[in-house]
Amino acid sequence: MIIPSDRQIRDLHERHAPNPEAFDLVWTHCEIVCAIAEQLLDGPGGAGLDHGLVRAGALLHDIGVYRLYDENGRIKGREYVRHGLLGRELLLAEGLPDALCRICAHHTGVGITREDVLAQQLPLPPADYLAESAEERLVMYADKFHSKKTPPVFNSAASFAASIARFGADKPARFADLRHEFGTPDLDGLASRYGHALT
Repeated sequence: MIIPSDRQIRDLHERHAPNPEAFDLVWTHCEIVCAIAEQLLDGPGGAGLDHGLVRAGALLHDIGVYRLYDENGRIKGREYVRHGLLGRELLLAEGLPDALCRICAHHTGVGITREDVLAQQLPLPPADYLAESAEERLVMYADKFHSKKTPPVFNSAASFAASIARFGADKPARFADLRHEFGTPDLDGLASRYGHALT
């Protein structure tokens, strides 16, 4: 499997971003998620994982967000849940490996089931969008600790666990399983480096 370099990944972001502000928001978030994922790779859950795949997957996981900007430079909120599938389509069109494409399509929330799609009437084809490989699970988990909201923030494990409950009673338990598998990242240094609050 050929994994793109950091420079190639950044070039993809620059090419697909609709404007400099979108690039800065999404690329910075992806860099942060990558730093969190790499920190967790050093823990007990990181043994045997493909470090290059995790790094590239973290840097690419949100590239589909660019396809959700409207003509006024705003993200289409209701459609946001589609960004993983849109990222998968984008990476497939670029000829990138399926393992990277899957990370895009399977990182949203703590996994979306077919039942979630139907019960919540999500704008997705009814199917399971669950992280299966350890690399997919790690990128999905690392992503939960930073949000692109305005202004961007770091999420503590406690604040994310509380917020995810609104999407179903099973969601906090899934997050707890990921936390048990990979550990809890140290966010203080990253929050200070990027100047984003830690909630």
